[in-house]
This record gives sequence, C-alpha cells and structure tokens, in this order.
Amino acid sequence: MGLFSKLLGEFIDVIEWVDPSQDTLVWKFPRNDNAIKMGAKLTVRESQVAIFMNEGRIADVFTPGMYELSTQNIPIMTTLMSWKYGFNSPFQADVYFVSMRLFVNQKWGTKNPVMVRDAEFGPIRLRAFGSFTFKVLDAKTFLTQIAATNPNFSTEDINEQLRNTVVSRAMDTVAESKIPVLDLAANYNEMGLLITQSIQPDFAELGLNLNKLLVENVSLPPEVEQALDKRSQMGIIGNLGAYAQFQAANAIEKSAENSIGGNLGAAGMGLGVGAAMMGQVGNIFQQNQFDPNVKGTDIPPSLNAVEYHYAKEGKADGPHSLAAIKTLIASNVINKETQVWKKGMAAWAPAGAVTELFDHEPPPLA
Repeated sequence: MGLFSKLLGEFIDVIEWVDPSQDTLVWKFPRNDNAIKMGAKLTVRESQVAIFMNEGRIADVFTPGMYELSTQNIPIMTTLMSWKYGFNSPFQADVYFVSMRLFVNQKWGTKNPVMVRDAEFGPIRLRAFGSFTFKVLDAKTFLTQIAATNPNFSTEDINEQLRNTVVSRAMDTVAESKIPVLDLAANYNEMGLLITQSIQPDFAELGLNLNKLLVENVSLPPEVEQALDKRSQMGIIGNLGAYAQFQAANAIEKSAENSIGGNLGAAGMGLGVGAAMMGQVGNIFQQNQFDPNVKGTDIPPSLNAVEYHYAKEGKADGPHSLAAIKTLIASNVINKETQVWKKGMAAWAPAGAVTELFDHEPPPLA
C-alpha cells in the first residue's frame, strides 16, 4: 500500500455502512491498521448496530444515531503519530456493523421422509417444507457466538444450521401434536405456531429471534398417496358389490355392441362369460351388500330376496340372485336340465320345472 493510500485511510473520519445487499448480517468497516482518530463521525442507521472491538473484546455497542468519537480509551501510537500535522490521540479498534432488520423467505424442508406414528394409519413417512423469517435479537451474542471475526457474514453462512434446527424441531412438534395425517392440511397455521414456540430457545442461544414460521406443505410418499386415492375412490363408490355388477353389465353390453355384424357365436360366448363373471363378482361382494355395518348397503331386500344355487360340475354354485340366474339361463350357462335349489324347496329340481325361471317361454306353434 502506497503512502497516499495510507494517508487517505487516516483522513477518513466518517464511519458508516450503507448495505446494498439483502442477505448481509455482519460487515466489518475497512480501516488501515484499524486506526480511528478522535472526533471521527460514526453514523448508525435504523436496523443497524455498530460494535467496537479492542484487542479481541467488545468495547462498546452503538445503537442507531450519529456519534462524534471522543473516547480516550486505550490511546496507541499510529504510523503517522510523529507527523507534524498528526492526529490527537488516535486509537485502534475493529468496527463491526450488525444488521438488525428482518430476513424473510428463508426456506426449510425435509431432505428425506421422516417416520411418525399416526393414530389411523400407524407408522407413516412424512415430508414437509415451508419458510421462516428471523432477525438478530442480541448483536453481541450473535457476533461472539456465530460471526466471530468474519468480515462479511451473510445468511448463506448460517442458513444450513438454521434449516437443520427447524426441520428437527418441526417434525418432533408434528409427531407430538397428535394431529391426524388427514387433518394436517387444515392445521398448518396451528402447526407453525407450535413449531415457532419449540424452536425459539434454539435461536435465542445464537442471538437470533424466529419471528414467524410457515408450514406450506406436509406430504406423504407417492405410493402412500396412491393408496389413499384408491381408498377415497372406494369411499365415493360406496357399495362395491353393486358397483362391480354394474361394471360387469356394462362390459356385457359393450361386448354385444362390438359383435353386431360379426361372429354371433363369439358374441354369445362373450355374453355367457360376462354373465358368469357378473354372478361371481356379485358373490364376492355379497357379504358387504347385506352387512348392516358396511356403509352404502341399504339395498331394498325385495330385489335380492330370492337366491338360487345351481349344479356346476357336480358341485353347488351359489347363491345367486334371481336376476343373475336368469342372465345365466339367457346365456345358456343354465338350461332346463340343470339342477337348481332355493330356500324353501324340499330338494333339488331341474331348472325347467321351476316356473319363475322358465315362465317367459311362449307356447309352441300349432
């Protein structure tokens, strides 16, 4: 450094910080050999404090305002002390400006899913993310505990530590709150307040204050979300047995439409298979249809009061509703010789002998 630069450093008598950035927490005022002359002007703006350090110790903290430095503390020799136009009792000190403003839109989020226990679903993995705002609460504590001698300390230098603290405390708070997973979205605000209260002591140890924490989303792993979507679909459908029979009937109808003008034999076979499937699907869900504890099973009993069994490969197949039996007859799965039985019949009988099964046939032509 040349003589002119050294002299310019000595003649600078205004100490101030105009922060053009949006993320600087601490900035050290540059001064040649840290020499400050008596009578220098110190300007501390709103949302700032100035901290003077001498020999590694904090000497004084200046809040917003304009000061004329006239202290006589620790006068020392400077390089220009012997100059005939020298300064009166210059002293040496490090000057750090600490920003006290609010730092907003600081992001946090879980890197990996966190396991929690839910009352309804049991152990489940959650992801969460959001944002928070903070500010320096105690400049002396923050400077000594975190920034130390760093001449330019920004939010990037501490964000990782703050995010880890937020994530750790946040997921603990979510687990301890016992809020059901399906109700989390309706309680984001309450969760943010609980997490803020939980984290505040950790921030205070660093000389910081957590002003607000927002929970923007709590999500489940994709496979769990898919399972919940299926569960929701089942809840909307309600009676699974009736829905399955309806789907099978639609499939039979489409099969018939697609076979018009085509192979009628194949169409008949498709109808027969579809009808049999509809009957079997009806059997699978029959317990739900008539279980009073299953929601959506309030089907009028008159529609399914009559149930038949029919002989299939030497074994009884059923029970089937009257409508299902007639569909099987129409598709030639059951003929007049097929043995059938229903409650109230003394024994098995040919289907052709049961009036309600074959009463639809017209009389023979004369």
